[in-house]
Amino acid sequence: MYRHADLPKTIPVFPLPGALLLPRARLPLHIFEPRYLQMIDDVLKTSHRLIGMIQPRAQKSGDGRQLQTIGCAGRLTQLSETEDRRYMITLSGMSRYRVTREIMGFQPYLQADVNWDGFERDLGKAEVDTEFNRAAFLALLHRYFESQDLSTDWENLKDADEELLIDSLSMLCPFEPEDKQALLEAPSLATRRETVVTLMEFALRGGSGEDALQ
Repeated sequence: MYRHADLPKTIPVFPLPGALLLPRARLPLHIFEPRYLQMIDDVLKTSHRLIGMIQPRAQKSGDGRQLQTIGCAGRLTQLSETEDRRYMITLSGMSRYRVTREIMGFQPYLQADVNWDGFERDLGKAEVDTEFNRAAFLALLHRYFESQDLSTDWENLKDADEELLIDSLSMLCPFEPEDKQALLEAPSLATRRETVVTLMEFALRGGSGEDALQ
């Protein structure tokens, strides 16, 4: 099992609006931009094989920062290459991190100095939400999916572990980037579930996620 002391202090980062990775979850990605193809090639040469997923800021902050403060690092665990040299990869979520410095050096992609403090639970066992009401949650989810014209395998959802269910929906539902960031920063699984419920209920009332979390 990994410890935060084993993780690097500098990692390559992949700013991608609306893409969310959470600890112990998996994120498939299609890589085709030359700078990110180079990033994958470089990451494969490392022992940790970590890439930091992160939301870009809507606009640069006053200090010139391009990225949100908190992201989640994933380990590159699957890769296939197409004939025209695109990569299909899977990142397995390891731990959230806090950006302390953005680095644009000789590489064509961003790197960041990161701090792992405060996210010790991310490297542990799956979280449990003791107040999770599966029946009520799935009923709301069914109404939300119908309103968004989405489909899923409801039989598998009925049996999925609560962390897998809540985190998968956090990653896959078409929430706004600001809402995805709120889900990432949720301090517990229960808080993330409450946030997902709020976003779905607000969407069913005809509102936008941006207003829901303000």
